[in-house]
Amino acid sequence: MQERLKELQAEALEKVAQAADLKELNDIRVSYLGKKGPITEVLKGMGKLSAEERPKMGALANEVRDLISGQIEAKQNELEKAAVEAKLAAETIDVTLPGRPVREGNHHALTRIVEEIEDLFIGMGYTVAEGPEVEKDYYNFEALNLPKGHPARDMQDSFYITEEILLRTHTSPVQARTMEARNGKGPVKIICPGKVYRRDNDDATHSHQFTQIEGLVVDENIRLSDLKGTLDVFAKKMFGEDREIRLRPSFFPFTEPSVEMDISCKMCGGKGCSTCKGTGWIEILGAGMVHPNVLEMAGYDSKKYTGFAFGMGPERIAMLKYGVDDIRHFYTNDIRFLKQFSVTE
Repeated sequence: MQERLKELQAEALEKVAQAADLKELNDIRVSYLGKKGPITEVLKGMGKLSAEERPKMGALANEVRDLISGQIEAKQNELEKAAVEAKLAAETIDVTLPGRPVREGNHHALTRIVEEIEDLFIGMGYTVAEGPEVEKDYYNFEALNLPKGHPARDMQDSFYITEEILLRTHTSPVQARTMEARNGKGPVKIICPGKVYRRDNDDATHSHQFTQIEGLVVDENIRLSDLKGTLDVFAKKMFGEDREIRLRPSFFPFTEPSVEMDISCKMCGGKGCSTCKGTGWIEILGAGMVHPNVLEMAGYDSKKYTGFAFGMGPERIAMLKYGVDDIRHFYTNDIRFLKQFSVTE
C-alpha cells in the first residue's frame, strides 16, 4: 500500500508538470484527489491493516495528497500567469502609431437658420412655442378662419389620417392653441418653429415635408406699422443692414389685411439679375394683421385686441443666404454638402 501511494504520487507529479493548460490541470486534480480517485481506492484497503500500521498509512496518504495538491496549485499559478502574459502580448498597443482624428460634426444648415431666427426674436421679447405635428382639423383650419369646404384649403393639400386628424400643414395651429390657452387675455408674443407636411411633388423648390417658423403678436393697439418694423429688423439681421423690404397686398384667410414681403436682391443690389428674375426683389415671407374672426374664435375681444402674424420657410431663407439651388440637398444627407457649413462659421 505504501509503495502504491508512492507510485501514485510520482505519477501525479509528472502529469502535473506536463499539464499544458488549466483544463488539463483540473482533470488531473479530479482524477487523483477526487472521491473516486486511486488514492481514495488505496485508502479503502486500510481496514485490512493492523492497528499499528493504520496511523502511519493515514499520515503517508495525507502527505501524498498535500504534496500533489501543492504542486497543482503552484502549476495553476504558473499557467494563469502565462495566460495573462500571453494576453497582454496579444493586446499590445503600438503607441508610435498615429492617432485617429476625432471628427467634429456641424450644425445642419436648417438648424443654424432656425436657431439664428429664434435668437433674433427671443432678443426682441418673443418666446418659443411648440405644438403637435399630428393635429386636429379644428386647430389646423377651422380656428384659423378656414371652415370645412373653404376653397383656400385646396392651397394646402393635406395628409389626412382620419376625417378630423391630419399632419399639420403649417405651424399656425400653435398660434391658435396658444391664444386659446390665454383665455382671451394679452399680450401674446411668440414664434412657432417646426416641421409641416403637405402633399406636394418633390423638386428643386418643393418638398412634402419642410420647416416653417411663424410669429404672432396680440395686444392692444397693435398696428401694421409694428409688423413692418419687426420684419425690417428681421431682414436686416438675417441678410445684411443694406437690405430693403417692401410689402405687397396679398390674401390669407387668417389675416386681414394680408401682405407678402420682398427683400432687395443681395446679388444685384436691387438692379435686377437672374436670381431675382430682373425685378430687383425676392419674395421671402407672408404676413398680415390677425383676422378678427381668428381672435374671436380664440376668445379675444377683437374690438379691444389686435395683432399681427407672419410665416417664413427656413429652407427658402437658407437657400437665399447660402446660395443653395436645390431644396433636396437639405434632406439627402450628403456629407459633402453638410461639410460646407463649418462649425466656426
